[in-house]
Amino acid sequence: MKILYLGAPNRKISEMILKQDSLTYHNEKISEDSEILEKKEFVVSFGYRFILPASIVARFPKKIINLHISYLPWNRGADPNLWSFLEVTPSGVSIHQIDDGVDTGPILCQQKTRHDVDKDTLQSSYHRLILHMEDLFVSHWARIRKAEISPCEQMEKGSYHKKTDKNPYLHLLEHGWNTPVKNLIGKALQ
Repeated sequence: MKILYLGAPNRKISEMILKQDSLTYHNEKISEDSEILEKKEFVVSFGYRFILPASIVARFPKKIINLHISYLPWNRGADPNLWSFLEVTPSGVSIHQIDDGVDTGPILCQQKTRHDVDKDTLQSSYHRLILHMEDLFVSHWARIRKAEISPCEQMEKGSYHKKTDKNPYLHLLEHGWNTPVKNLIGKALQ
């Protein structure tokens, strides 16, 4: 199968795909007439910073997935790791089909993640989420690529954040990525 990988390459995920399939990487904004889409049969998006046009989503029905570092439907959109602490919502990773919304497509598989709030920083918690995503993908890719997993619609509730939504809380990130997560817990609820 010819796979298009949208986002910065991830070694573990790439190695899993390359066991059976060919892989093309793309990390720039893509348009519906882009040549990179030619002859592709499946799309995997991980850390891709652009919203795909509906025409591209329609071109790959049920064959375009997103690897999102949140426990959907919580923390759709930008900065999911940050928001799981600021709003005290479930943390985890989800693989879902892409639809016309932002992180709203049916879920194929997901896993909750526990963090050590006394020791973790934004950076360490983010790296744990990446490791969990890699493991989730490796465990389920064979069944995903064969459409052997029944997608599950997301619950109606949850949360969504744009990149600019974090601006009122930037002052809390005193140490950037090394900010202890315990300093962030519930701050958006006050």
